[in-house]
Amino acid sequence: MTGPESEGSPVRRAVCPGSFDPITNGHLDIIARASRLYDEVFVAVMINTSKKGLFDVDERIGLIREVTAEYANVRVEAHHGLLVDFCKDRDIPAIVKGLRAVSDFDYELQMAQMNNGLTGVETLFVPTNPTYSFLSSSLVKEVAAWGGDVSHLVPPQVLAALGDRLRKD
Repeated sequence: MTGPESEGSPVRRAVCPGSFDPITNGHLDIIARASRLYDEVFVAVMINTSKKGLFDVDERIGLIREVTAEYANVRVEAHHGLLVDFCKDRDIPAIVKGLRAVSDFDYELQMAQMNNGLTGVETLFVPTNPTYSFLSSSLVKEVAAWGGDVSHLVPPQVLAALGDRLRKD
């Protein structure tokens, strides 16, 4: 065995949670940056049964696995329930969240404090690359649905999947 486990060092794990409907270049930027800082990065596709997504969970997982394949230390899993339970089950002490704007911080700070209070898991905020500061999955879906060009906002595989899905609807 090689790497941190063979040397007796604990494996540094983190999770990047989200709905990823669909994954965007902004999400990928945060995942890539986390993958350079941690030995294992889990991408937790959070399931919200009260929301109808454009892509089902299995499709999202497939797309994320495809676009993160170059990162050997990234794992993608679905989770229904509290994120802190996902972390506890996998011995993950850190949540990595991208922040686009001050408005994100207000909400994310509350979540970080709740998560820490529940289980002691820490949240690390990573400022979004300014190129993606306006970007959200909802915005991508809306622009794509109206025929706008989102090719610079999502990976090619996601662009193709968006085109296929929107042509069907």
